[in-house]
Amino acid sequence: MPALFLPCAGGVEALLADECQRVLGRPHGVEAARGGAIVHGDALDAMRLNLHSRLAQRVLWPLAHAGYRNEHDLYDIARRIDWREWITPQQTLRIDTTAQRSPLPSLNFATLRVKDGLCDQLRDTTGERPSVDTRRPDLPLALHLTATHATLYVDTSGEALFKRGWREAKGEAPLKETLAAAMLAAAGWQGRAEDGPLLDPCCGAGTIAIEAAQIACGIAPGLQRQFAFEKMLPFRAHQAAWRRMKDEARAHQHAPAVPVFAGDVSFRMTDFATRNAERAGVRQAIEFKTADALQRMPPAERGTLMLNPPYGERIDAKGRGSRESFDEGGTPAAFFSQLASHWKRHYAGWRAYVLSPDMKLPQALRLKESQRTPLWNGPIECRLFRFDLVAGSAREPKAATDS
Repeated sequence: MPALFLPCAGGVEALLADECQRVLGRPHGVEAARGGAIVHGDALDAMRLNLHSRLAQRVLWPLAHAGYRNEHDLYDIARRIDWREWITPQQTLRIDTTAQRSPLPSLNFATLRVKDGLCDQLRDTTGERPSVDTRRPDLPLALHLTATHATLYVDTSGEALFKRGWREAKGEAPLKETLAAAMLAAAGWQGRAEDGPLLDPCCGAGTIAIEAAQIACGIAPGLQRQFAFEKMLPFRAHQAAWRRMKDEARAHQHAPAVPVFAGDVSFRMTDFATRNAERAGVRQAIEFKTADALQRMPPAERGTLMLNPPYGERIDAKGRGSRESFDEGGTPAAFFSQLASHWKRHYAGWRAYVLSPDMKLPQALRLKESQRTPLWNGPIECRLFRFDLVAGSAREPKAATDS
């Protein structure tokens, strides 16, 4: 079986490996790796992972792995592959190249040489060459270069997997769906009755709440979109199996076992989130309310708070946070202390998870975290802090140290 590679955000590797084991229903043949997970699987496994993975960025199918010294070696690597198994001259391709410590002076030229090797091999065997389509190629390829080796993959996903197919109204700096899912996975929240309700009081475009509601309703994240493999020659023999997979996924949808609550201080953002939830098929599973996070009362006796804190305009639009005093991350300094006071007065018994690039967030909240999980939001190193909320004060005598 080929060693599929599923890249993910930094800090999510172990969570992704666990997810792959659950999706495929087997404990073996899956391992966490730097920057993702390796899955020893076949075409059906690649299809199932595309449909069900919430944490992976893509599902990559390996074609070649070899040492190289220059661009001519890359040409030879591409030319040795029998591309007739993957593409016809009437179809289109695209190659995306990434590198770590590659000695090559130009990644664009490296990409060009791989494309030349592919096209020359097809021309020699069929008499024709395929063309390049940078927007919607029939065969998207991913080339990764290290200091000594080149790996060429078929990207079976096409568009990145965080594009679930429902988002239109994005709002300001939307959280990627894969990162929202990673926050829920790191918290162990799986939408079960024992997990209790979930509340995002600063929901923005609604990504965390929508991911949570889809989990609670058993909705596969890939049901509303298409994948690149659906046009690829090796997968055409599995069209009936693909239809069955999607039918089975639809049949497993159910009413949520726990409620999901969300809202924002901005009417505009709450409206965005509501419309996104409608397109995602979970509008009835989320109770939206436009309210200030500093005033919103708990919707249940116990539950999980999860938020990617707002800043600037979204607080100033209605909330009590002042724009006159900002911390280094752009968040009003008064906001966190007021939020912690509100939680200690009204949310005793809840767990709060806050994603932030500020390593001193517990000090700002005057709360002691019980857990901090490293997660990367694109190029930004963050921590997902967990706070077990109790009534009264839980001041820290000094700043928390990072592990």
